[in-house]
Amino acid sequence: MDKLYIIIPAYNEEETIGSVINDWYSIVEKFHGGGQSRLVIIDDGSKDNTYKIMQEYAINRPLFQPLTKSNSGHGATVLYGYYYAIHAKADYIFQTDSDGQTLPEEFIPFWNARKKYDMVIGYRNKRQDGFSRIFVTKTLKMVLKLCFKVTVTDANTPYRLMEKETLEKYIELIPKDFNLSNVILTVIYIKKNLAVKYIPITFKPRQGGINSINMKNIIKIGKQAVVDFNRIKKII
Repeated sequence: MDKLYIIIPAYNEEETIGSVINDWYSIVEKFHGGGQSRLVIIDDGSKDNTYKIMQEYAINRPLFQPLTKSNSGHGATVLYGYYYAIHAKADYIFQTDSDGQTLPEEFIPFWNARKKYDMVIGYRNKRQDGFSRIFVTKTLKMVLKLCFKVTVTDANTPYRLMEKETLEKYIELIPKDFNLSNVILTVIYIKKNLAVKYIPITFKPRQGGINSINMKNIIKIGKQAVVDFNRIKKII
């Protein structure tokens, strides 16, 4: 039976983390891999009660593994989770976020397609998370086209299922501190002509916490992205 690891980064999500655990724990129970599958949530140095709540939920959920570490940002935390799953010898690795915007019930088509593709990505075709985030996604698509000569449907979507052996082969190309790790991972898969499939998903409004995306942060992220992309395009 295939072993599934669900990787979720979390930062200051005490309002939503309980429901996120319940929602995604049902998936690892369904696809339990003979009891070896895991829901892994990584607390990225939260300043609230996120990790405490995670520990409480883990008491009666044997397939849930809460982790915590010092703050390093979303991209680095996602990579941390991927390496954790690889070292645990997962067969398939799925990543989503902890803000309650994605639906676990839409996971089934991804799992059913896993044998045919190296990566199955959720395409956010009907987004409800505001103009600023949609603007970032469209701008990012244009920047990736200019920098890497690739067309990416939805590069940074937090809903992706990956075959472990392929991920393990290419993850070393990404610097450990890379800010947009999922973005560059998508680019690598396309540049290497790997099998990538897009499936439409629902993307709800943030269910709690604070939306960190504003014009100031967009400009900051954009400047850093240009630096990061120029650094990594020499490698891939």
